[in-house]
Amino acid sequence: MGTDLDLSNPSTSLGRHLALVSVRERGVGPAQLPWIGSDPEIFEAFYREHVQSLQNFIARRVGERERAADLTAEIFLAAIESAQGYRPGAGTPRAWLYGIARAVIANDARRHSAERDREDRWRGSALLDSDDAARIDARIDAAARSRDLYAAMDRLPEAERAVLELVALDELTVAEAAAATGLRPVTARVRLHRARRKLRAELEAASQTSQRKEERR
Repeated sequence: MGTDLDLSNPSTSLGRHLALVSVRERGVGPAQLPWIGSDPEIFEAFYREHVQSLQNFIARRVGERERAADLTAEIFLAAIESAQGYRPGAGTPRAWLYGIARAVIANDARRHSAERDREDRWRGSALLDSDDAARIDARIDAAARSRDLYAAMDRLPEAERAVLELVALDELTVAEAAAATGLRPVTARVRLHRARRKLRAELEAASQTSQRKEERR
C-alpha cells in the first residue's frame, strides 16, 4: 500500500532538496520563508537577498556604524523568531521584513533616547571585519548626501512619510509598502500622492529660501 509523501515538508530530505532548488533559482519566497529559523541554508539565502537593501534602509535612519550593525542583526534575529508565524497574507517576504525593520528601528529610537546618557553599551563592531565596516560606512555616507531631502521628508506627517520612504527610497511596490505599514493598497496610494505633493512644495520653498540668502550675500 502506498504512502503519501509531503514534498513541502522541510523535514523530508526530498522536500528540503526541492526547497533549496527553488530558493537558488527564485530566492526565498512565501513557501520557504517559515523555514529561515530552522534551515541555515535557506536563512543564508534570505540574508544575502535582503541584507544590502536593509542596510540602506537603516543607514537613512541611523548615522552610527555600530548602531546600524546592531540593528541589522536585531532585525534578522526578529525575522527568525517570527518566521513560523508568517502568512502570505502579510505580504511578500520583503514587505514582511520591512515591517519588522520599521518596528525594530522605532523601538531602538525610543531605547536609544533613554540610554544616551549611560555608559557605552555593547556594540556590534566586534562582529565586523574591516570590509564590513567599510561597506556600512559607505552606505551611511551615501545616505548623508540626501539629508536635505530627508529633512524635508521629516516634516511630512508620519503616516504619509512612511509610505513615501518605502516606495521612493527603498523601492518597494505600493502593495508591499501597504503590507509593511498595515494599510490597504488604495490608502497607501492616496498617502503616497499626498506625500509627493507636499514634498515638492517643501523642496520648492527651501530652494527659494536658499536663493534669497544667496542674493543677500
